[in-house]
Amino acid sequence: MRVLLVEDEEFLAEMIAVGLRRDALAVDVAADGLTALRKLQLGEYDVLVLDRDLPGVHGDEVCRRVVRQKLLTRVLMLTAAGTVRDRVAGLGLGADDYLTKPFAYDELLARVLALGRRARPALPPVIERAGVVLDTARRQASRDGRHLSLSRKEFAVLEALLRADGAVVSGEDLIEQVWEEDTSYRTNAVRVTLSKLRAKLGEPGVVETVPGAGYRISGVSL
Repeated sequence: MRVLLVEDEEFLAEMIAVGLRRDALAVDVAADGLTALRKLQLGEYDVLVLDRDLPGVHGDEVCRRVVRQKLLTRVLMLTAAGTVRDRVAGLGLGADDYLTKPFAYDELLARVLALGRRARPALPPVIERAGVVLDTARRQASRDGRHLSLSRKEFAVLEALLRADGAVVSGEDLIEQVWEEDTSYRTNAVRVTLSKLRAKLGEPGVVETVPGAGYRISGVSL
């Protein structure tokens, strides 16, 4: 799941980003509204965590443009303005959810995950394909009843492949969905992560390489 976090308080933005990345989400960060709009034009995000009081372009205007452009990105407004009138105004702009500061990180994570599920075709929080079970809410994975201890990248790659339901996912698509916005990431990172994931999944192999196209979960009927 890809998240764009727009927050001008540097310390808070860093704390949120570290937490979400620890929980296997790919997070890009913007400190102002104009940068956020540019990132939204260049990349596809499942969830936009948006502070309202931003420098440059106000958060309300960012939200309006997301709605006007009919982006699939779900909007969670994160702001210190917490009166009923403020919440009604924020939701009236087209935001999908509204969370006031200060907040509990666990609640923020739960809301982001819930919005992320709404941003894509509906799937249950527990996905099962070819003997692999992924509980996205609890961040747990197993194969044939055996617990899998996965890193956040391995978990996110496995989730992307399972959600594809047997369809091929290219290395570029995996980078788009799993890795943060960073030009240092190349398909070699995908190959290394997949190699470790395959070792943990064990035999018989469940992640198939499709030459010249990408990767898919084997043993799934399309």
